[in-house]
Amino acid sequence: MKLTILTDNNVLQSKNFLGEHGLSFFIEADDKKILFDTGYSDVFLKNASKMGIDLLDLDYIVLSHGHYDHTWGLSHYLSFYTSALKQGQNVKKSTILTHPDTFNEKFDDKLGEIGCILSIEKLKKNFNIKLSTEPLWITENFVFLGEIPRINNFEGKEPIGKVYKNNSYEDDYILEDSAVVYKSEKGLTVITGCSHSGICNIIERARIICNQSKIIDIIGGFHLVNPTPERVSKTADYLSKLGTTGIHPCHCTDFRSKIILSKYLRIEATGVGSILEYP
Repeated sequence: MKLTILTDNNVLQSKNFLGEHGLSFFIEADDKKILFDTGYSDVFLKNASKMGIDLLDLDYIVLSHGHYDHTWGLSHYLSFYTSALKQGQNVKKSTILTHPDTFNEKFDDKLGEIGCILSIEKLKKNFNIKLSTEPLWITENFVFLGEIPRINNFEGKEPIGKVYKNNSYEDDYILEDSAVVYKSEKGLTVITGCSHSGICNIIERARIICNQSKIIDIIGGFHLVNPTPERVSKTADYLSKLGTTGIHPCHCTDFRSKIILSKYLRIEATGVGSILEYP
């Protein structure tokens, strides 16, 4: 598997790319090309173009959850996609895979709309849609985890804004927040968006679904932004027992949390332009 970071809060030093508060990965696994999240704007498209990555040849677009910093780039991708069709370019009709709640209306009192701004109805006109709360294997070795059970008492407990469900607005615990995993003989590589469901909960789900306990790497947002001392210490304690040689926290993982985690295990530098390969 090969993973290239197209969008992140940070950009690798000396790389002429753009960064933003968002996340988007381009993943190549078992002859499939997968876009994992789309960031906040068209930054992922611009960076992909500079890297020579063809985003018109995607098999899947996987959305980790519905927040703006992971889905608003989808509207820019739709414009990019339809423009290519009009110009007669070769375009693959990809499949959007995500949890059913990803497209629910979300808002914040201060920010206003924070959910996906494209509806399923609009997206169906150009893409195949697969919605699943259950794990779904994209290839023999690459799986979308579906809804993550929240088994730990120190993470995945805080709501962010409101979500429209069951004909009313309620506190949004981002129940759709999910991740993907690449399974090999050497272990699991866990790829996350924001980890609203809890990074430790996600890893435990990955171990169960893949029937494998060894974790090679974790890359993505850990949702450790001004976390409580209890949360970050328990997260660090959990991660320290995984036996990984290093992990790649990015996006919604603040600097202070990385410092604390680094006392327990090796933290690898990541940013737009990072290319990671796994056996």
